[in-house]
Amino acid sequence: MLRSLFLQHSLLVVALILSSAGAHATDTKTALDTVKIEQLTGLKGKFSQEENVFKIGKPRTDVKIQVDKWMMPLFMGLGSWAAFTPAQNGEVIMTGDTVLFEDEVNPVMSVALDSGLEVTALHNHFFFDQPKVYFMHIGGKGTVSQLATGVKKMYDKVSEIRAAKPNPMMEFPGKITQESKITAAPLEEIFGMKGESNNGMFKVTIGREATMHGVKVGKEMGVNTWAAFAGSDTQAVVDGDFVLLADELQSVLKIMRGGDINIVAIHQHMTQDQPHYLFIHYWGKGSAQDLAKTVKFALDKLSK
Repeated sequence: MLRSLFLQHSLLVVALILSSAGAHATDTKTALDTVKIEQLTGLKGKFSQEENVFKIGKPRTDVKIQVDKWMMPLFMGLGSWAAFTPAQNGEVIMTGDTVLFEDEVNPVMSVALDSGLEVTALHNHFFFDQPKVYFMHIGGKGTVSQLATGVKKMYDKVSEIRAAKPNPMMEFPGKITQESKITAAPLEEIFGMKGESNNGMFKVTIGREATMHGVKVGKEMGVNTWAAFAGSDTQAVVDGDFVLLADELQSVLKIMRGGDINIVAIHQHMTQDQPHYLFIHYWGKGSAQDLAKTVKFALDKLSK
């Protein structure tokens, strides 16, 4: 008798838990304010009842794009978009993809990061495209107001750039001296390590560890961050890679953009690595020491 009552009580508790979870899921399903998203972004969207997702889009109609000497129709993938779905506690999750030209990527990335959005990938979708087109993936979790406003600010920045210069730029601002005469000692002091010198250029490489297919790999197998400097001490260029864990990506992007270093790619290099690493590629112009300080500041944010 006691055992029977205990089982009945246990089943009742389980039923109540499942009912509560179902009610919570139902609450999540009804939490999306599509009207507010449209108001904040200034764009009409479409609602998917099946997935409970609201998606707004903004096609790139302002610049004609050729791919493989063919005028690319917008329908073939030349539209920016952002999609929203409910999360817990009244918040939403947003993901998106943003069609950008080379001179738009970094200003728009800075706006996204400053608005509390995440920048999750940056790459090309085409070859032989003129002008060159890049795709910046974004995401975030927060309130509708925060995320939708951030998306609007990004799109407004694109319009601002193209209004000032209708044709995309072909170079970054700033100069690089043709002959390289980088002084290594101050940069080695900043990085706290010895580097390599070659024909007036300077480079540091810092490895991390991972396993692939059960085998330990590190710096020489490509699991590394590096920074190479050329030009003069006052008119230098730095380029390189950062190897990052997913949780490190946003902070490093913010530091690099805060130091006016341009991000040119965000992607993965490997598929079977544990832990799984992401890589960013970058390009900056300015004083060699200032550039080095920015890279070192970002390095210091990485897990040891």
